[in-house]
Amino acid sequence: MPLVYKVLPGAAWQAALAIGTYFGSPDDVRDGFIHFSTAAQLAETLRKHFAGARDLTLLTVDTGAVPPDSAWRWEPSRGGELFPHLYAPLPVSAVRKAQALVLNAAGVHELPALD
Repeated sequence: MPLVYKVLPGAAWQAALAIGTYFGSPDDVRDGFIHFSTAAQLAETLRKHFAGARDLTLLTVDTGAVPPDSAWRWEPSRGGELFPHLYAPLPVSAVRKAQALVLNAAGVHELPALD
């Protein structure tokens, strides 16, 4: 199953860990699904939605570990590009890795090696 990525504040990830589920950001809740990015989309997502933000966590999520499979939809967004959306809460058990994102001296997030 493909891996997808979610950027969120570190405090939101800690809260999800405490209850075992991530229900999404305020934007996710408003839109009715949790927004994710592919590896190829991640740098642009950071630039567009998280520029200069501190204390961010990057989640690597195994889409196959989120039942049911039908909760995932690949839908057009920026320029018609297909983005992964989850129409269900995210169980923390589906998160393969959680990593802190660091801002470099230019104020740009440095992406870690992605699986």
